[in-house]
Amino acid sequence: MEPVVVALLLALLVGVPALVLWRVLRGRRELGAGPAERATFETLHTASLAAPPLRAGLTHDGALKASRHLRELLGTAAVAITDSERLLVYDGEGEHHAKDSFEHAESTLKDGRTQVLAVDCELLECPIRHVVVVPLSTDERVVGALAAYGPHSSAGLVRAAEEVARWVDSQLELAELDRSRTLLMEAEVRALRAQISPHFIYNSLTTIASFVRTDPERARELLLEFADFTRYSFRRHGDFTTLAEELRSIDRYLILERARFGDHLQVTLRIAPEVLPVAVPFLCLQPLVENAVRHGLESKNGIGRITIVAEDAGSECGISVEDDGIGMDPERLRRILAGEPGEGVGLANVDERLRQVYGDEYGLVIETAEHAGMKVNVRLPKYHPGVSAR
Repeated sequence: MEPVVVALLLALLVGVPALVLWRVLRGRRELGAGPAERATFETLHTASLAAPPLRAGLTHDGALKASRHLRELLGTAAVAITDSERLLVYDGEGEHHAKDSFEHAESTLKDGRTQVLAVDCELLECPIRHVVVVPLSTDERVVGALAAYGPHSSAGLVRAAEEVARWVDSQLELAELDRSRTLLMEAEVRALRAQISPHFIYNSLTTIASFVRTDPERARELLLEFADFTRYSFRRHGDFTTLAEELRSIDRYLILERARFGDHLQVTLRIAPEVLPVAVPFLCLQPLVENAVRHGLESKNGIGRITIVAEDAGSECGISVEDDGIGMDPERLRRILAGEPGEGVGLANVDERLRQVYGDEYGLVIETAEHAGMKVNVRLPKYHPGVSAR
């Protein structure tokens, strides 16, 4: 395929949404048999094979897996990929030039400009005589270089290399977004733990201590529940868990709270077995239950009731946490969900994480008023790309 054709196709591909690309690939058998159609499909297909390794960022393993496909896109004898400090991979003919690849890229890494260089080689059979070096960038920072090696250079090859580099840039930017999202979610979970744990630990240990002399066996059981709850809450692996595990942790939390409140706290659970394996963001329900106990019932006289429902809703799972406590002024709830300082982070944290993972249509829906209790509704898709309780 001519480099200029690849350049035009890749220029289009940079802006092609993933869904469109998927439909093109899924409908490949429906493409016409003409050269233009075949060239389009081959470019899209090759680019789709190079994309997944690059979504991990500019790494040695990712560059190694993507390099063959990038070389196929460019139609050159060899390609090299560097980061800002070293050669990541040299793929193709003339491997004895690999030792000089980073040196070829140094000028481009410094000034971010495309370079066309002559390559000296004493081997007559070696096809490497020129190299086109183009920068790889994210957030307007040069983070590496892509070098296309071949017997000659041309304006078409330069343009193709620059368009392939632009496409690689788009994959690296997506990788940065994924990484930022992961770091943000981890930071939010840490903030949530920091808010929940001191209050809960103090109350739980005080309650357990009250049973040590009067009912040592009960104290022992509660201490084991406390240990299991904190072990789950402070685990360090995975952004997601199953609904069953989240509910199991909530049950431990409520066992400890019922030991504190006695008959003043009554809990009703209605859980559909079909939704127990559904993957959910880690600690997305526990804060809702704690909110019901702390802000709904602690200040209420008499018996407080909490109802937790998880039901099958076709392609979704419907979850609600309802209490008959003191409720909340809707204006204050708005400030809480907006994340205003001094209003706590529990509900806002969960709402934000749900929206980040599933989209804005999956945020919390809350029904409340002063002296009217509170009901927090959550909808979660049973299956969602990137969501797994592994």
